[in-house]
Amino acid sequence: MSSQGRPRIAHLAGPTATIQNSPPLVTSNKARQQRGLGERLDGLGQKPRFDALRPQRLAAPAKVYVEQFSAHPLEADAAALYGPPDGYLHADGSVLPAPRDTSARPVYEIEIRPEDGLYPLPYMAVQADGSAWEDDAAFPGAPRDKARQPFFPDGSHSFEEIDRLGVGADGVAGLISSQADVDFFRVLPPAGYSNGLAAEDRPDEGQGDIAAEARGRDYFAYRPYHLSVSPARPSLAQITNRTQKIADSGAYDGLLWTQGSPQIEETLYWFNLLIDTDLPICGCAAQRAQGEIGADGPKNIVDSVTFLASRAWRGLDGGNRCGTVLLQEQQIFAAREVTKVDARPGGYRATGGHGGVLGQVSHKGKVWLPYLPAYRHTASSDVNINRLPDMTEAVMRGADGRLVRVPVAVRNDEGGLVEGAIPSVSIIKEPGYSEEAFDTAVDERSDVIARIEHKLALGRLAGFVAEGLVPYGHQPSATVEALIQRAVFSGLPVVRVGRGAPEGFTDHSPYVLAGSNLTATKARLVLMACLMKFGALPIAENPAMPSDAERAATRAAVEAYQQVFDTH
Repeated sequence: MSSQGRPRIAHLAGPTATIQNSPPLVTSNKARQQRGLGERLDGLGQKPRFDALRPQRLAAPAKVYVEQFSAHPLEADAAALYGPPDGYLHADGSVLPAPRDTSARPVYEIEIRPEDGLYPLPYMAVQADGSAWEDDAAFPGAPRDKARQPFFPDGSHSFEEIDRLGVGADGVAGLISSQADVDFFRVLPPAGYSNGLAAEDRPDEGQGDIAAEARGRDYFAYRPYHLSVSPARPSLAQITNRTQKIADSGAYDGLLWTQGSPQIEETLYWFNLLIDTDLPICGCAAQRAQGEIGADGPKNIVDSVTFLASRAWRGLDGGNRCGTVLLQEQQIFAAREVTKVDARPGGYRATGGHGGVLGQVSHKGKVWLPYLPAYRHTASSDVNINRLPDMTEAVMRGADGRLVRVPVAVRNDEGGLVEGAIPSVSIIKEPGYSEEAFDTAVDERSDVIARIEHKLALGRLAGFVAEGLVPYGHQPSATVEALIQRAVFSGLPVVRVGRGAPEGFTDHSPYVLAGSNLTATKARLVLMACLMKFGALPIAENPAMPSDAERAATRAAVEAYQQVFDTH
């Protein structure tokens, strides 16, 4: 908490975040007229009634005159309630204390200054060759060096826009700064500085120079669409290490994570499992870019700040009693249960059939939490980063064809995750009527066998999620069920879940893990965490025909995994 006693929040910028994105900066018709360019027409072939106004900074003070009673159609109806204007603007441009003729209009005089913050104004920029901007890129399908970035490199600009231009139910602005102080971190940002950035030019008051950054390595964006990139599996180690460091700093009362709306449910649940902290972690996303009509992101951000600053998340011990949450459209979801179902505001649902919505932020900004999660999370998680071993073992097929155990470093000397430790876990989704014939043999399922052999060739922690029938998770294919058993006795754990978003619970098995009522996506994350905690399962001499002793060893190992699935 800051010295003034105000809550201090860390905003963590995540990848492909629509909530940190803006519509294309299109050259205004005002600029086109000024430069002798052809006007941009609308879908009906007509000149649009208005230019889009984009928040921009003034370079110098300016004096403007605003017509009295123009803020609302019925202001003039209550004219007797208003004080006098600042003067009267006449047809010749003069402003006098009293009207001189019938052309006079009552006005307010406003001096607008750079220090006021952003102002919505027509976008006046054009391309280097003098042509107008029509989209993110200089031309359709342009290469990276001919394309602009619509995403923000961190949260500072979008938060400033919200604070400056967002209007609350009480008619005032400052919806974020009136609640908390915010610092901004580029944990795995959606935009980057392709030419680098000096420390003194950074909006976060200089945390060091930024070297030239590359799309797909240092930042991840989906626009322009033909240049879209998403993070790879090792990015989870980067996200974990950077977030844990911020949480451990002691400088913050809460963490606010923003990311692309389809993937945020995965990252937040990963935080629920891996981040060792008593601080609240709240995530939010958007279906519409900031500045777009009906943009949902600004409200989600403000409500997330409200939740973190409210301290309603605190238990009797002062720690976080809610776990990691997603806050969308005023609803507070437990990270374990939430999933995206549609690309529209309100397009999130609680899965599992037994709760998942913890509460809401009311229209008046009151945080209500009538329900709390029963599962372990963050500081109490058995698989958080500080409860993982430094080393474990994976399984791989050696040059002689035999399966062997190989060491895998999980944590580095600083206690952070090693990128190569993030397990390779794939989802097997087998539909009904999938067998090629009535008498398909197990060894004829070359597609599944190839996936198993691929895992065994990696020399990395690996496993599978098998999405089967609802709710028990059994495969509709007998050959795939047999191959799942072969994978398990090859040292590759397999977790069974029901297809889609099951409400019932999967069956426990001596050898195959039961994913309770988790979706396949969420079960994959728990299995990844368990692999880093426990390592590969025991190896049978002949995975197709394990001995009784080998079966017993596998049962014991699976029980440790299952305990985590049952409690997280």
